[in-house]
Amino acid sequence: MLKKDLIAAVTEQMDGYLKKDIGQAIDIIIDSISDALAEGRRVEIRGFGSFCVRQRKARSTKNPKTGKVMNIPPRKTLHFTMSKSLKEPLVKKND
Repeated sequence: MLKKDLIAAVTEQMDGYLKKDIGQAIDIIIDSISDALAEGRRVEIRGFGSFCVRQRKARSTKNPKTGKVMNIPPRKTLHFTMSKSLKEPLVKKND
């Protein structure tokens, strides 16, 4: 689903609001989530999941083509954990 699809779906369910207004609201939500993650805070959306930033350690690896050992610096990654209420329907679909 693209952002424009999300805006269209929300606009369809909420009569009386313009797509422009819904788009601005979604932009504000995304910006707020991004700002919180940039500050190192955890973001939890009940019924959907939680996002947090994790620090990966520095490590060394070998280039398979050249055999040269390369050092990879530490970096931050985004981690998502889905909620139990989201996970259950997905697991049942695969059964």
